[in-house]
Amino acid sequence: MRRRGAVIRDGSKFYACVVIYLSVIEVRGLKKSFGNLEVLRGIDLTVTEGERIAIIGGSGCGKSVFLRSLELLETPNAGKIFVDGEELTAPNVDIDKIRRKLGMVWQKFNLFTHMNVMENLTVAPIKLLGLSKDEARQKALDLLAQVGLTSKAESYPEFLSGGQQQRIAICRSLMMNPKVLLFDEPTSALDPTMVGEVLAVIRMLAKKNLTMIIVTHEMNFAREVATRILFFADGEIYEQGTPAEIFDAPKRPKTVAFIHKQKYFNYEISNREFDLMKMQGGIQTFAEKYGLSVRRTNRLQLGCEELIYEMLANSCEGDAVKISLDVTYAESDNSVAIKFSCAGKNYNPLAKDFDELDEENLGATILRGLAKNYSHEFSDGVNRIEFELA
Repeated sequence: MRRRGAVIRDGSKFYACVVIYLSVIEVRGLKKSFGNLEVLRGIDLTVTEGERIAIIGGSGCGKSVFLRSLELLETPNAGKIFVDGEELTAPNVDIDKIRRKLGMVWQKFNLFTHMNVMENLTVAPIKLLGLSKDEARQKALDLLAQVGLTSKAESYPEFLSGGQQQRIAICRSLMMNPKVLLFDEPTSALDPTMVGEVLAVIRMLAKKNLTMIIVTHEMNFAREVATRILFFADGEIYEQGTPAEIFDAPKRPKTVAFIHKQKYFNYEISNREFDLMKMQGGIQTFAEKYGLSVRRTNRLQLGCEELIYEMLANSCEGDAVKISLDVTYAESDNSVAIKFSCAGKNYNPLAKDFDELDEENLGATILRGLAKNYSHEFSDGVNRIEFELA
C-alpha cells in the first residue's frame, strides 16, 4: 500500500487529505532455480491498483518465469506472493480461489479446441462464479462486441486466425473479473500482420485503467501503454522507471545496451608487438555481422589503428602496455562508437588544433576527420577516450 499527500481547496479553506493506493500484488524476496540455474534472485515488487507494468529484457532473463510464478505455475524456491492481501504462498491456502483474481493470457492462446468461442468464454464463469447460462452468454457477447468478434461466437478455434484466437483468449480472462491481467508475450506467436489487432485490444483495456502486467518485446507498445517499465537482467529487476526514464534516459549499462540494441567488439593489447591483422579481421567480421557499409568499416578500422599507434607513440612506456579497445554499434540509431583506455602518460591526441596536414601530426589529423562527440579523460594513470564515428 502506498500513500500520497494532497491539499484540496474549497473556497477560502484548504483541507489536507491522503490518497491511498491499494496494492493488488506484493512480491517479497521471490527466488526460483532450475537445478543449479538460478533464474530469479530475490524479486521484490509492489503492484498498485490501476498500474500497467511492462516487463522487458533479453531472452532467458526470467520474465516469463516470474509471471508464471505469480500464479504458482512455477513453484518458487523462496519468497512470498500476496494477491489482493491474501498470501498465495502460504501453507494450506486455497490456491485456485486466489488464482481467480489473476487473468493469464498466454503466448499460445490455450483455447479449448473441442469448444466453440461461446463455450470457451462461459464454461468457467458458470462453474466457478455461479453465473447463469444467460448471464454468462450476455457478458460474453458484450466482450466479443468490444473486440469486434461478435460474429465468431459459434466458431471453433481452428477456424479463427491467430489474432482472433488471442482476442478470444483475452475475453476469456476478462470473463472472470480478474483483479490483475497477466500477459505473457501475447503477440510472440502471431504473424506480424496480426500483432496490431491484439495490441489494439490491450490499448483499449489500458484506457479502462485495468491493472496489467505485460511481458513483451514490443518496445513502442510498452512505451505507449505502460505506467512503469521493469527491465529484467541477471535474475533481478535490474532497473525500473517510467517509460520516459527507461527508454529515453536509462542509467545502468545493461539497460542502455538493451534499449539501444547495442552490439560490442572488444580487443585487448598487452605488448607493442600486437597482431594488427587479427584486430582488423575481428573488426571486419563484427562489421559484416551487423551490416556496416564498406566505407564505415574502413573508417572504423582506420580510426582504431591510428588511435592505438598514437597512444603507443605518445603515452605508453616500455614494451608491456595495457590497452583496451571497445567498439559499440547501436542498431537503434545506426551509430558506431569507440571507447578506448590506455595506461601510461597523460596524452590527448586531439588536444591541439591542426591547421594543416603534416607528417608529424598525421595520425591525430586522421582521427580528427573521423571523430565526433570526442572526449578525453586522464585519471589513475589511465587515458580514457570516447568518440562516435563521424
